[in-house]
Amino acid sequence: MTAPRIGVTGMWSNQIHGLRFDGSAVASAVLRSVIRAGGEPLTLFAESSLPAAERLRGLDGLLVPGGSDIDPRRYGQEPIETTSTADFAAQDQFEADMIAAAIEIGLPVLAICRGFQLLNVEHGGTMVQDVESDSIHRNSIHDVSIEAGSALAEAVGGIHLPVSSYHHQAVDRVGEGLRVVGTAPDGVVEALEHPTADLLAVQWHPEDNADVDERQHAIFQWLVDRARERAALEVAA
Repeated sequence: MTAPRIGVTGMWSNQIHGLRFDGSAVASAVLRSVIRAGGEPLTLFAESSLPAAERLRGLDGLLVPGGSDIDPRRYGQEPIETTSTADFAAQDQFEADMIAAAIEIGLPVLAICRGFQLLNVEHGGTMVQDVESDSIHRNSIHDVSIEAGSALAEAVGGIHLPVSSYHHQAVDRVGEGLRVVGTAPDGVVEALEHPTADLLAVQWHPEDNADVDERQHAIFQWLVDRARERAALEVAA
């Protein structure tokens, strides 16, 4: 069976090792996680003459990975000293358009860290721009409690999960209509689901240890399996 084609949004970077000028990057661990789950990752560049829905034509799923901070102006705030936005000013709009188009046409979506935060912001939510310096979220493994009966709980096979956390921002106000399905011990929102879309959004980095932890791998497997199911339905139609 042909591997489902998973679009992965690339992040425009002003400097990439080995290139003379700027480039587009996706963490190798993310791409490997998609491949390990049986999908074929295809990096999407931040610029195009095509509308987002047209760019997604022929793809079976969308993954929006981690990266720089969302521009706080998108949620009505000014950046503070520790906020570090993307090198490319249109990065946020590019990924926001991709998420919105994927939801509109019914593609399964996995949003990780930055993608999770952007989903929240695009639904009217806000962010804490800098969590405490000694926060468990900055660089550690911590537990997440998952809501029983959620798609995430079904995907990972349980309601408690240790996760690899590396972020200095956190959800403040939850976006309209989004459902909180995962929280850290300190109450920080760790997972969101959409009321109508085939979508999982997580604040942590499942790609960090998906190669050794089946529960983290299962998050990518969910995306690839859902993409395969959608592709099969389209063929049958």
